Amino acid sequence: MSALSKAKGFQKSKSGTYLSMATTAFGAVGVVKQIRKARAESDTLRLIDAGVSAVAIVTGLALLYRELKRLGDDDVLLG
Repeated sequence: MSALSKAKGFQKSKSGTYLSMATTAFGAVGVVKQIRKARAESDTLRLIDAGVSAVAIVTGLALLYRELKRLGDDDVLLG
């Protein structure tokens, strides 16, 4: 198995999905900072932008969680 195919397989593995979830959740830190700044400056447009970003993060995490449940026991790297 080549390194490239292993890397592609990692993305569809439980470990890869957990890593994607952590990376997506880490994006929430930036959104929280953006919300705080928008509130401090009373910037409604930035607040709306931060809200949309937060919804995107939640949706992304939900999709990754669904993928994790689908993987179940048939993990690409283990089999």
